[in-house]
Amino acid sequence: MTISVATKEQLTIVKELAYTIWPDAYSEILSVAQLEYMLENFYAISSLEAQFEAGHVFLLAEEKGDYLGFAAFELNCKTTTKTKLHKLYVLPATQGTGLGKMFLEEVENSARQANNTHLFLNVNKYNKAQRFYEKQNFEIILDEVIPIGNDYIMDDYVMEKKL
Repeated sequence: MTISVATKEQLTIVKELAYTIWPDAYSEILSVAQLEYMLENFYAISSLEAQFEAGHVFLLAEEKGDYLGFAAFELNCKTTTKTKLHKLYVLPATQGTGLGKMFLEEVENSARQANNTHLFLNVNKYNKAQRFYEKQNFEIILDEVIPIGNDYIMDDYVMEKKL
């Protein structure tokens, strides 16, 4: 299995993976309407390209020609010495295989090389991924409710890890 930095042309793979992974990850947390709204807004190619152009680094995991997951991060987020993990998603069949940890290691290595001191992320308060992050030494530092349009919100924890 290899993890590599995605090119702008590979953002279509990120979109396809999101549309496969998100219904499994969020079906118990979000309504179908909110799930579709978020996918259409966050994973439209134009949105992904804007994130890419804004400096988000996308990673893809691939094994034998099959893509298994993706991550995205931003070094020096908000002009701080902190890296934000914006996305980390793996196919349901690959959960528990260590792929999420591999993505985190890649992001942490990039953050350290950029002399960043912390890694932080947002996670839905009801997402089981929160336990994964706690096992990776992330701690909840903030409770955050973010309006995302169409009367929807993201009800998140901000979690952080010292590097």
